[in-house]
Amino acid sequence: MNDPRTGAGRDGERAANRPAGSVFRSLSMKLLGLTILAVMLAEILIFVPVLAGFRDGYLRDKLDHAAVAALATSGPGQPGASGAGTMPRGQQRALLDALGLRLVAISDGDTNRLIARHAGIETVDRSVFLDQETTFDSIREALDEFLFGGERTLRVIGRADNGDFLTEVVLTDGDLRRAMFAYAKRIFFLSSIIAILTGLLLWAAINRMMIAPIRRMTEAMVRFGDKPSDPSRIIRPAGRSDELGIAEAELASMQAKLAEVLKEQRRLANLGLAVSKINHDMRNILASSQMISDSLSTLPDPKVQRMTPMLIKSLDRALHYTQTVLAYGRAVERTPERRQIDLRATVADVCDLLALGAEETAVEFVNAVPENFEVVADPEQLHRLLTNLCRNAVQALMSDDMAGIGVVRRLTVSANHQSRERTLIAVEDTGPGLPQKARDNLFQAFRGSARSGGTGLGLAIAMEIVEAHGGDLRLAETGTTGTRFEIELPRQ
Repeated sequence: MNDPRTGAGRDGERAANRPAGSVFRSLSMKLLGLTILAVMLAEILIFVPVLAGFRDGYLRDKLDHAAVAALATSGPGQPGASGAGTMPRGQQRALLDALGLRLVAISDGDTNRLIARHAGIETVDRSVFLDQETTFDSIREALDEFLFGGERTLRVIGRADNGDFLTEVVLTDGDLRRAMFAYAKRIFFLSSIIAILTGLLLWAAINRMMIAPIRRMTEAMVRFGDKPSDPSRIIRPAGRSDELGIAEAELASMQAKLAEVLKEQRRLANLGLAVSKINHDMRNILASSQMISDSLSTLPDPKVQRMTPMLIKSLDRALHYTQTVLAYGRAVERTPERRQIDLRATVADVCDLLALGAEETAVEFVNAVPENFEVVADPEQLHRLLTNLCRNAVQALMSDDMAGIGVVRRLTVSANHQSRERTLIAVEDTGPGLPQKARDNLFQAFRGSARSGGTGLGLAIAMEIVEAHGGDLRLAETGTTGTRFEIELPRQ
């Protein structure tokens, strides 16, 4: 029985569902076929000049044999005049039949001597001067003979091996063409054997060096895709130093990162479920608190009358946040409803919400936004954006790193119109600056927190709000003298 954890059953099912003949369409079989085809093409290119060499050798053998026969039959007692009477007719016919020729003659430059001649010799169709043929001429004549010969009479003239005299022979090319075909068959057979052996050897080498590792990576990707949560399915690199080894190492790294991301996604999904449950109960608690605050507003105490509106406003905002708290978990932020906003008043409201300037916070707040400075944005989202940035700044100013006599703890919010199209809002503090880990993972949820136990959601949500407005949020400066975030928003 197959173990479902190993995916063996699924792999077997996948193999069973492969179409018939898929083996012959595999990369290794295509490589084998291409290798054999390439070797055969190379053999064909080589075959043409080899065939020309065979023809040249065949004709020269005829000349050599004829020259030897001429020397053997023309002794000192023979008459020197040319003609067919130097040998009896019967001997001439026997000599010509033995040599496969129709005529044999020699010339030493001064004298032409006819050694033997067939009685019924036909008209010569073509004269071949072997000593004058170039390589190109030899190849052309060989192809012509191979394709169209067989019934022609050739007159062949060339110098014998000893080089003392010219030899002339006449022959029909039927035997030459049959010899060329027999030679071509042998060459084709040997070429096929060489091509198959070469293809198999090259295929075995490339299959071992390349195809097998590629197949291994492919199978590893398929197995990992079936169950990415199983760490045992991450490919283990073979330790090669070539390109395939690098590919295996990168694949293993990618699979490990993907498995980690999927694990984190599952944790985030569980976290989202927990947050939704907490959010449900929190809304009930805030609703009860809102009812109590409404009752407090009826008390005549002046201090209660002064603090109650702020409390009611904070509770209303908290209730609104609980209604939209899951928007980030769904990776969907509400489309901004842009309106003209008095930025200075919004910054003052954020200051009141965070209780900045009170003695217990010991943080000096500077609202440097000019009077009647207006921006076009969603009021609620802009308030959340500034609240998140200011709260992070207050936490940095209240951290242990700020301990010391006379250390200035100041938070400043300023704004100006950079151009007719863009507005710049700056949130600047005199805190200790962001640590390197926070800078490396800036604006990433659960990674970009600057303090222990933080989630990093504040900056992630802030970035999402700014991007929804078509703007830009960036860390302009950070160090031991403070941190400055800049927000760019379109004016229209």
